[in-house]
Amino acid sequence: MNAVTLLRAIESPIDERIYVTQPHLPPLEEFIPYLQQIWDTKVLTNGGPFHQQFEAALCKYLGVKHLALFTNGTVALLTALQALRVTGEVITTPYSFVATAHSLLWNGIKPVFVDVDPHTLNLDPAKIEAAITPQTTAIMPVHCYGKPCDVDAIQKIADNYNLKVIYDAAHAFGVQTNTGSVLEHGDLAVLSFHATKVFNTFEGGAIICQDARTKERIDHLKNFGFVDEVTVVASGINGKMSEINAAFGLLQLQHIDDALARRARIDGIYRERLRDVRGITCVPKAGEKVANHSYFPILVGPDHPISRDAMYQKFRDHDIYARRYFYPLISDFPIYRNLPSARPENLPVARAASQQILCLPLFPALTDDMLDRIVGIISDA
Repeated sequence: MNAVTLLRAIESPIDERIYVTQPHLPPLEEFIPYLQQIWDTKVLTNGGPFHQQFEAALCKYLGVKHLALFTNGTVALLTALQALRVTGEVITTPYSFVATAHSLLWNGIKPVFVDVDPHTLNLDPAKIEAAITPQTTAIMPVHCYGKPCDVDAIQKIADNYNLKVIYDAAHAFGVQTNTGSVLEHGDLAVLSFHATKVFNTFEGGAIICQDARTKERIDHLKNFGFVDEVTVVASGINGKMSEINAAFGLLQLQHIDDALARRARIDGIYRERLRDVRGITCVPKAGEKVANHSYFPILVGPDHPISRDAMYQKFRDHDIYARRYFYPLISDFPIYRNLPSARPENLPVARAASQQILCLPLFPALTDDMLDRIVGIISDA
């Protein structure tokens, strides 16, 4: 932050700043009865009544068969890899939040980065096979910005090489394709309910799985490996969601459709008003039948009057906190950049996208006046 930006941040009331996202919260008074029940029962965690109700309600809302709640999405990713006993090497994307690759390292697994598709910015199936070695055991794609990966092509490769598929679906709450929920694809899919996500429980996450036996193993793993009071069957972790988070999630489900509708309207306004701005490309849809509009990413091309980083700073100077999701690439961080697959020449599409990407503010409380400010800065550059 330069001196001018710092001074503006000090002088500007926080409610005048526009951040890239803002958590959608229901009226506080609606949450009080849930808290009262928790205080009355004194059940705070360990799979209490709200936990059980929330799991069932989420399965119904998302259209999935089996779901295990977690304290956050990162612990869910770690546990998903444990649940499938993944080892060796896993093919993944460099174009994601760093937790995707961190979950592999924490499990002693070597990430192998593969380039992304230039249109969806998701893992490019055409690049996967060349990265497969005898040590490869799984593929971990990301539904980036909530846009579905080419799940059929990825599954075909996985079947041919006997690989597991774990989707980092942190952005993909409620997304559907023509075949139903995108979360039903792969061996497992992992959601995040972090405060910045479309659907939040303050902190939280979930693993979606295909059968009851796998869910049972996941439930053991997230509770230290306990089966009962005297039996431990795995080296599990404490990944349980609390009753307060689960209760909040139940309340959030009552409001999520309205929030998604507002996000869709904002997405449409952005696309309409930026359609003819020179050098600005709105990242297109990727075949989703039902989108959740998690983010609004644009690419600032070389024919725009100012660069992506200049626009980023211009937004900051006007108290608008757009974000460069995802810059730098995961493969550029010191702990990953010495991997052979992290070499820049292996990832030209991801690298180009990371140099041009800018995610504009998008959240249900974003007003039309705020939209005018944001679009005006881009149009007047």
